[in-house]
Amino acid sequence: MVNIYDTANQMATELAEVEQVKELSAVFEKLRADQKAYDVFNEVQNLQFELQQKQASGEEITEEDIKKMQGYTEEFGKYPVINELMESEKKINDLINELNQIITKPIAEIYQGK
Repeated sequence: MVNIYDTANQMATELAEVEQVKELSAVFEKLRADQKAYDVFNEVQNLQFELQQKQASGEEITEEDIKKMQGYTEEFGKYPVINELMESEKKINDLINELNQIITKPIAEIYQGK
């Protein structure tokens, strides 16, 4: 019998060694070294969390919330390292999407009648 969790754990170990993950790690360390950029990044992370919590609890996201997020988005442009991080995150997302398609192929085939 196959233990799918062993396979998943092995995949996690191997994922840590792929170029995209190593690049993300390097860029994140670069971000952490730029205190102003890192502070802005953390503020945006916190605001995103707050907005997700609002949505989850059924609260309305206000115009003020939107303007605050837009202000941070503009602030991001001042820090090339944040843009570099976002590009690196996109590469990781693309990789994960590809892996997801491979992993879920047996399920997709059921619905496709194969």
